[in-house]
Amino acid sequence: MKKIGIDARLYSQTGVGTYLKNLIYYLEKKDLKNKLVYIYLMPDDYKNISFLNKNIFKRKINYRWHSLGEQIGFAIKLYQDNLDLMHFTYFSYPIFYWKKFIATVHDVTPLLFKTGKASTKNQLIYNIKHLFFRIILRCQINRAIKIITPTNTVKEQLVEIYGQKISKKISAIYEGVNYQIMGSKENKELSKKFSNFFIYVGNFYPHKNVEKLIEAFQNIDKKYTLILLGPDDFFSNKILQCIDTLKLSKNVLMLKNPTLSDLIFFYKNAEALIHPSLSEGFGLPLIEAAYFNCPIIASNIEVFKELLGNDYLSFNPKDTDDIVEKINSFIKNYPKFDYKNIIKKYSFEKMTEKTLKIYKHS
Repeated sequence: MKKIGIDARLYSQTGVGTYLKNLIYYLEKKDLKNKLVYIYLMPDDYKNISFLNKNIFKRKINYRWHSLGEQIGFAIKLYQDNLDLMHFTYFSYPIFYWKKFIATVHDVTPLLFKTGKASTKNQLIYNIKHLFFRIILRCQINRAIKIITPTNTVKEQLVEIYGQKISKKISAIYEGVNYQIMGSKENKELSKKFSNFFIYVGNFYPHKNVEKLIEAFQNIDKKYTLILLGPDDFFSNKILQCIDTLKLSKNVLMLKNPTLSDLIFFYKNAEALIHPSLSEGFGLPLIEAAYFNCPIIASNIEVFKELLGNDYLSFNPKDTDDIVEKINSFIKNYPKFDYKNIIKKYSFEKMTEKTLKIYKHS
């Protein structure tokens, strides 16, 4: 029996959490003959999650990412389980773990931009944390026997940063639409409150560039509102301050922690999804919008071009005037996009099958 471990400590987080939920959901449906899969979970997730597949076991781990406990305690636990292969699903991992592992690198955004709470601390503390992050990521990239990226764009970025020598061990495997959103129903009650709106879906980290989108909305017809859908955290409060400063509280609204049913309503009924990000590894909201046939207006960054080709209206995310021009052009012309091929191309089930092949051959 081959013993495989999966680091699922971020199961309940946004972004990586969606990746983990879908990987594990579709893994459970597979015949895992000759494989035992250990899923490492934080205490709350460990308590709430159970597996029907007899070849999947849960392991409780109380060592948070970016912590000293992760570096020592998590490594000890993995050694005790004597795994044949470990799958680290995030760039924070125990560098004292020397056995065979593969790694999923979702993006290189933290190398390019200040992200997360570290960016709110003083410059010295941030620089020290960022140095450790760079060391840990370099160790992970060099030591992993295989690396999974969600797009070819991220693969190319990694090769550019770390050298051509790593190219052969990187597999770009596309993600898809969250199984939970495909199985949920629309909250139609929201139609009584909302009409004539555009949406943004995602986090509010600085690289998401949401403040630039809000600035652009000063120059959009006041019959339209912009609804921001994302988590309730430090960064969402900064965005609320921006809305207040620009006196746009009637035209730019925030809905924190929307349910899946809420999201479906907004995708189905929005004029369009607007995504102004400066850097992404994939772009789950874009694929979800395409699934619900919601038109997309987004940054002209390479990863979005890879995902959507010409099937979206693109703008320069650093140019407020261009964002305004493209939104107004959309309102005037209402271009139609055909997303049938997009939906066929991106699938978490296919991603899981390809990941399983990597487990088998690693």
